[in-house]
Amino acid sequence: MLLLAVFLIPVKGEESPDTAVSKNAAIDEVVVTGVRNATDVRYLPFSVTSISRQEIDDRQSTSLLDIVSEQTPGLFVTGRSTLGYGVSTGAAGQLSIRGIGSQPTTGVMVLVDGHPQLMGIMGHPISDAYQSFIAERVEVLRGPASVLYGSNAMGGVINIVTRRQTEDGMTNDLRLSGGSYGTFTSDYTGRYRDGRFNGMGSLSYNRTDGHRKNLPFEQMSGYVKLGYDLNEEWRAYTDISLTHFNASNPGSIYSPLTDNDQHITRGIASAVVQNDYGWTSGGLSVFLNWGNHKIDDGYGEGETPKDYYFRSRDHVGGFNAYQSFQLMKGNRLTAGFDLQSIGGRAWNEYADKDVQLVDTAMTEIAGYLDIRQDIGPLTLDAGMRIDHHSVAGTEFVPQFGAVMRLAQSSELKLMIGKGFRNPTLMNLFMFRPKNPDLKAERIWNYELAYSQTAIDGKLHYGANVYLLKGDNMIQTVAGHNENTGKIENWGVELEGDYRMSRNWHIDINYSFIHKKYDLVAVPKHKTYGEVGYDDGKWSGTIGAMWINHLTTQVLDHKRESYVLVNARCSYRLNRIVKLFAKGENLLAERYEINYGYPMPKATFMGGVHLSF
Repeated sequence: MLLLAVFLIPVKGEESPDTAVSKNAAIDEVVVTGVRNATDVRYLPFSVTSISRQEIDDRQSTSLLDIVSEQTPGLFVTGRSTLGYGVSTGAAGQLSIRGIGSQPTTGVMVLVDGHPQLMGIMGHPISDAYQSFIAERVEVLRGPASVLYGSNAMGGVINIVTRRQTEDGMTNDLRLSGGSYGTFTSDYTGRYRDGRFNGMGSLSYNRTDGHRKNLPFEQMSGYVKLGYDLNEEWRAYTDISLTHFNASNPGSIYSPLTDNDQHITRGIASAVVQNDYGWTSGGLSVFLNWGNHKIDDGYGEGETPKDYYFRSRDHVGGFNAYQSFQLMKGNRLTAGFDLQSIGGRAWNEYADKDVQLVDTAMTEIAGYLDIRQDIGPLTLDAGMRIDHHSVAGTEFVPQFGAVMRLAQSSELKLMIGKGFRNPTLMNLFMFRPKNPDLKAERIWNYELAYSQTAIDGKLHYGANVYLLKGDNMIQTVAGHNENTGKIENWGVELEGDYRMSRNWHIDINYSFIHKKYDLVAVPKHKTYGEVGYDDGKWSGTIGAMWINHLTTQVLDHKRESYVLVNARCSYRLNRIVKLFAKGENLLAERYEINYGYPMPKATFMGGVHLSF
């Protein structure tokens, strides 16, 4: 009861609009990732990219990660086809931020409304579960976020903030599209509000034959969110999401596979109570994400079909509570508590027996504190987390940041922080390399950033430099997992956008990563730029992505460099109907992201978006 009192009972304090944003504030760029409470990004020492609902809609993509990859410097997502990432052998959808993550993606945390989403046994996100129709916006924090989010957030986090109806009435959106390689996508979203009650429901179905033999993908998803405003300060909501997909892996062109089929079901559910008094805000939540996987590993040329399926069931569930207070003018203190269970069962299923691979769970319990203080144009931030893992032990995680707001709408930011990743069930207990004595991986991030807004808000640009140094990285040595690996990356990230007029804009981002130790699926140079037009009826963008020195295989020093040119356009016939079309890889570039998996050449999609 004492714990609940700390997190739920408001304490009288003095409000300062400089460090926190009240629910009635109107500031251009407000984020919640990295601080829990809605805050003007100018007062935060973190590097955050925010992608709005309008930007998500404009790209007409079913996958959120495709959109995030374009808009975020330093972030890279692997691919293998027009639609679908898959899991297990030959899968794509691996995420890296500043070279952390990659294969497997266990160093980048994906969140849905601040709740962690990962496969409980393997420890990585399931990229096909994150679809655009549920998102109001996406916030990407680059660099360690372990103080607030714990293990797996050592490279950064991708936080999907779900949609919510804010005005009374009913709003419906239906999008249908079709195109190359028998690809068809569809999604419906309905949002409703009546006084204090609000609700949202979505359904989606997507499929493709794929550009290679034995590369089909089929996906069905649904999402429901129900909320109620208890009064002006308190609200509650609950949501549930289910995704099922069937994917096939043809193997690499050098080692083809037959019958490598995957049947995956993923679920997400949460119940949340939140308060917002302006000078104090916080919440309590319980959450669960789970999965059921059935995989035929397939067979190669000259081999016989497998006589078993790989089966697994996993869960990640828990409870978190936090409260943010303003104790004095220019101050913000956030305290939080996390408890979660990560576990599952995996087995090989034969016709007459099951051979168990792992069946256990681990717990993680943590408390954290973050203090932010304004001193004139300077904001100082310090945080710490004490995290205890039932197998790997206790980790102390500090961070320190500072922001100096300079003249002419510019900011200079400094960030020093630690990130960590606890070993997964697979690392500890599964397959031959297993080692139950593994400890957490650790990295330190040192970062300096500058940004400025000019020309009456039409131009915004920024640059940062960083150094990442890590040790205790888990590697397989002589057939055994050991904490022996190291990582050292330094890099530069640039961002800029210019609104030339009411109708025209230019956006560009660039990242350079120098890797002391070679890493798969981490490009040395990555640039994305686009020119866009929107007059209310016609809208469109043409963009190009340049990838240079992408390692696809370390041992044979395989590298890829390529340029992808994409274009999108739409025309609004009336208030209800909008037609759209898009083309990707218009130069028909030949390239690979996963070694031995050639990507499709030029592809085209077209469809209709109905709003009523």
